[in-house]
Amino acid sequence: MSRGFVKEDDQEETPIIPPRAALPSTTINYVTPNGIQQLKAEKEALEQERSSLKTTDEQQRRRDLAVIDGKMGLLLERMASARIINPKEQPKNEIRFGAHVKLKMNGILQQFQIVGVDEADVTKQKIAFVAPIAMAITGKKVGDTVDFKLGAEVRKIEILEINYN
Repeated sequence: MSRGFVKEDDQEETPIIPPRAALPSTTINYVTPNGIQQLKAEKEALEQERSSLKTTDEQQRRRDLAVIDGKMGLLLERMASARIINPKEQPKNEIRFGAHVKLKMNGILQQFQIVGVDEADVTKQKIAFVAPIAMAITGKKVGDTVDFKLGAEVRKIEILEINYN
């Protein structure tokens, strides 16, 4: 049937599902034990949101369900591909996934933990293992100095401390 014979009210727009944090296609989806717990909590929250959806407008309900189901699909894909790495099993003397790192960059003290892409949150001092700075310091040891290229600028990074608590 031609779209010309359909009422405008019947034309539903496909809802936009927000994408998850970027993970390069060939990269393994590493997560910490805490990260997998966060994903499970997110799944429970989506299930709860779906079951408690209260709307009388059927069209709005379909849109809301489509968004929840879309988010759930992306989440389940991410959970299925997750490979849990326990930071406490990492080599203690070098920077690997899960490490809490203290460093000096251009004389400024910084600290953060290297985590999975879904767990990364700069406000909580957690950066993704695929972030350029994380990739630059992975494999380094206390006392090592790294030249970190940031556009045309090169910054010196000195590794001060590594721990896996």
